[in-house]
Amino acid sequence: MIGSGISTTNQATTFDVERVRQDFPILQQQVHGRPLVYLDNAATTQKPLAVIEAVSDYYRADNANVHRGLHALSERATSAYESARQRISRYIGSTDPRQIVFTRGTTEGINLFASAWGRGRVAAGDEVLITHMEHHSNIVPWQMLCDEVGATLRVAAVDDRGELILEDLQEKLGPRTKVVSICHVSNALGTINPVEKVIELAKAAGAVVVVDGAQAAPHLRLDVEAQGADVYLFSGHKLFGPTGIGVLWAKFDLLEQMAPYQSGGDMIRSVSFKGTTFNDVPYKFEAGTPNIAGAIGLGAAVAYLEALDFDAAAAHEHDLMLYATQRLASVDGLKPIGTARHKTAVHSFVMDDAHPHDVGTILDQQGIAVRSGHHCTQPLMERFDLAATVRASLAFYNTREEVDALVGGLEQVQEVFG
Repeated sequence: MIGSGISTTNQATTFDVERVRQDFPILQQQVHGRPLVYLDNAATTQKPLAVIEAVSDYYRADNANVHRGLHALSERATSAYESARQRISRYIGSTDPRQIVFTRGTTEGINLFASAWGRGRVAAGDEVLITHMEHHSNIVPWQMLCDEVGATLRVAAVDDRGELILEDLQEKLGPRTKVVSICHVSNALGTINPVEKVIELAKAAGAVVVVDGAQAAPHLRLDVEAQGADVYLFSGHKLFGPTGIGVLWAKFDLLEQMAPYQSGGDMIRSVSFKGTTFNDVPYKFEAGTPNIAGAIGLGAAVAYLEALDFDAAAAHEHDLMLYATQRLASVDGLKPIGTARHKTAVHSFVMDDAHPHDVGTILDQQGIAVRSGHHCTQPLMERFDLAATVRASLAFYNTREEVDALVGGLEQVQEVFG
């Protein structure tokens, strides 16, 4: 798995990163007269030419609505759309493509499940358990549900390294816990959570387990069936695919139980003024014209990843994480935030006397793209008594030279604020 801590001594040299970079047109540009150094992959990843061409080819040759037409274009569009569903299903270890519900992304997926399943099964006095490191999209939907039905939102703590305190989570599990919803990987810290153990504990308590895989999908091998969660979600744009497309995978019995999240065309079997019968899973959750091009593009992204030497890419990315950790430690006045023992190549930090927004602005002038802010994790920032951090997040197309450029840029920040 990428960023999993595997040995990189020999494998890293087998990954031809310069050749891979040629697959990503955006990486060839200059910004402010400097070569682009893109280190904002936790926000969104760049797209290989294969994805760009798949989306373009759909609009050039096959643009039509799916499931509703008898003409050739509609049939081709439907075939491409459903083929993407099948490819994504295989890629994440799902045994049934019908368990793949296309959404706009992880955020919509969590909202969908919290509404379509939670409203009918979480009641006054029940509890929903999350962790202190969750993205706002895995906090606010559960807050809203709890407020609506009179349930309680409980939060498992993290330690000073940014690791989940399993004992605290276990202590907060109880007979009233209906849902445990946890990120697989923290977007702000890179921490890889022990989701298998969390699932085991939650199942023993009788809870349904939701896993936010937005940050895990680009870095880890996924096997949703083996992992054992009830629901797994991720976003296409973080998996080298288009924006506006994502996946909710859930166990089939849960999908059957859930009421439609939205209503309209294509989610129905029949409509009359006396009543409506709904379509089968997954279509009863895909009301209206879907993001056809986005689904096709995500299928192309998965195909691209399948063609990579995953182990070599994993080793290269892990090598980058170790190298960046070492190089950033040499920067005077830099304090890392999140030092989990198991993490992906996300490096959050603050610098003495320099606000994270100023750091990001100075780096941008050198063509270096990082993220500065609270990363949609304000409760986590409060846990570390911070308003914001700088976050440099790497992908397999990044290089050691780009890490060196980041360190050089931070040295210029020191000159300004030192």
